[in-house]
Amino acid sequence: MAEKKELTMEELVAFTKRRGFIFPSSEIYGGFAAVYDYGTYGVELAKNIRALWWREMVQKNPDIVGIDSSIFMSPKVWEASGHVSGFSDPLAECKKCQTRSRVDHLLEEVGVFADEKMSDDEINELLIQNAGKVVCPKCGQKDFSSAKSFNLLVQSNLGDFTGKMDTPVYLRGETCQGIYINFKNVLDTARVKVPFGIAQIGKAFRNEITARQFIFRKREFEQMEMQYFVHPDNAADLYESWREKRWNFYVNILEIKEENLQWHEHENLVFYAKAAWDIEYKFPFGFKELEGIHNRGDYDLSTHAKHSGTKLEYRNPQTNEVFVPHVVETSVGVDRTFLAVLADSYTVETFEKEDNNGEKSEDVRTVLKLPKKLAPVKVAVFPLMKNKSELVTKAKEVFAELSESYMCEFDDNGNVGKRYRRQDEIGTPYCITIDFETLEDGTVTVRDRDTMHQQRIAIDDLKDYLRKELVK
Repeated sequence: MAEKKELTMEELVAFTKRRGFIFPSSEIYGGFAAVYDYGTYGVELAKNIRALWWREMVQKNPDIVGIDSSIFMSPKVWEASGHVSGFSDPLAECKKCQTRSRVDHLLEEVGVFADEKMSDDEINELLIQNAGKVVCPKCGQKDFSSAKSFNLLVQSNLGDFTGKMDTPVYLRGETCQGIYINFKNVLDTARVKVPFGIAQIGKAFRNEITARQFIFRKREFEQMEMQYFVHPDNAADLYESWREKRWNFYVNILEIKEENLQWHEHENLVFYAKAAWDIEYKFPFGFKELEGIHNRGDYDLSTHAKHSGTKLEYRNPQTNEVFVPHVVETSVGVDRTFLAVLADSYTVETFEKEDNNGEKSEDVRTVLKLPKKLAPVKVAVFPLMKNKSELVTKAKEVFAELSESYMCEFDDNGNVGKRYRRQDEIGTPYCITIDFETLEDGTVTVRDRDTMHQQRIAIDDLKDYLRKELVK
């Protein structure tokens, strides 16, 4: 078999819509920018990604526990964390088409990288220095307004029936703040000892004006984050340990091709950070951040302790040493992982086929070569012909038995060849066909997605066969 051409973003976006992975939100009303819905197969793939992350982070680590904090929190949380005053993007407006763009992104396109700590004046100076190079992504013109910072927190009128609320309530801009403010609660109830971690999966919201690149940058997105609380003296070593673990997660657990991953070190750190590296994936639009691993020092617990008046410290039960733990953070988006997994698995390949007369010819198929543990549907069950009631009845019996253990799909639409192609495209590892031979000897045809090899297996042996194959 031979793979064909590199995947384009346009091709991937069209595929996700056509095969029911991702839909534009509110599409019947013209859509809603930078918001997307997961479809029939997308919701299953996203669920499997979350489950694998949770298994690797929480289930398999006795020193990591999980929580699920609220999307709404006291506005004081966001004031203390610096989000109210400093969580912003520099925006400039094209003077011709009025499109607003992030200046740091515009500069990045011409090879200039802005420090996130830069003031509006400093950003504008870079914009002036590169006038004539920076281009509007919509109309191609090069004339922009001055840059101004735009806060990314999404405001809500929760509990405000008058419109006169002095302090706005926000939808959370990130999930980690819910972990920090629950540090003491977990410490008091979970019998954990430093070093220990708190993990969480949940939605976050950002008022992205120039959201782009499909689900890579959304206004409503889902994060998988773990904050590991450590002794200051051990932070550097544990940070390196988590860098290695997270890299191995993508290579060994999600089975992403290692050549499509790379490390990127942050050169300009925020004032409290000790180290920051990103794992980047080679998306169709280039290498971009997939996950961030950060050594955040003691800033997060210290600042919440200061603003809340609550001590957020740890006492070593053996030595009685009291200290504010440092934080090693791992943070990745469900959506970005979803996009990386799809792009890495999407394959268009040519292969040789043989007809009933033994004549060989070349054909092309699209197949989503997902790791079996991630596949939205694990098994598809076909009756050879849908107008033969005895085949349909037996196929439904097989489906009912297997669906107790696996996400299965019953498919009797079109000829078997077309059904194989549909299942290939959604990544189903195994297709089972019930035919007339099944009625005679109790065997079925099992077809492998990747090799397209077919074999006869007794119905009574199916569960054992699938149990062995689907753990690979």
